[in-house]
Amino acid sequence: MGIDYGRKKVGLAMSTEGMATPLSVLKYEDQDKLLIELEKVVDREKVERVVIGVSEGQMARESLDFAKMVEEKLQLVVDVEDETLTSRDAQRLSIEAGIKRKKRRNMEDAYSAALMLQKYLDNLA
Repeated sequence: MGIDYGRKKVGLAMSTEGMATPLSVLKYEDQDKLLIELEKVVDREKVERVVIGVSEGQMARESLDFAKMVEEKLQLVVDVEDETLTSRDAQRLSIEAGIKRKKRRNMEDAYSAALMLQKYLDNLA
């Protein structure tokens, strides 16, 4: 599962046979509630490994702290992947695909998670 971590919401993506697809966006107010929701997704989707996107600057530190927390609390293997420019690329691709603005705004973080997860999967190959 790929996670695009943000301060108010996270984008989720899943991979099947080496292909990443957007799953959903979770909005949250505190990290304990976020972890509860993530655990539900992990159980439902039978997730074994999580890849968390890390950008530059202050968010990099927060993303790394979040990755450590997910690893400890959910007892999962957690890897990190550079997510620089994935938000911009996700927006561009969704515009090109003709996705309406409202749906695009609601799912943009999930598309970013899918791009980041696909990059991770491609690097494994």
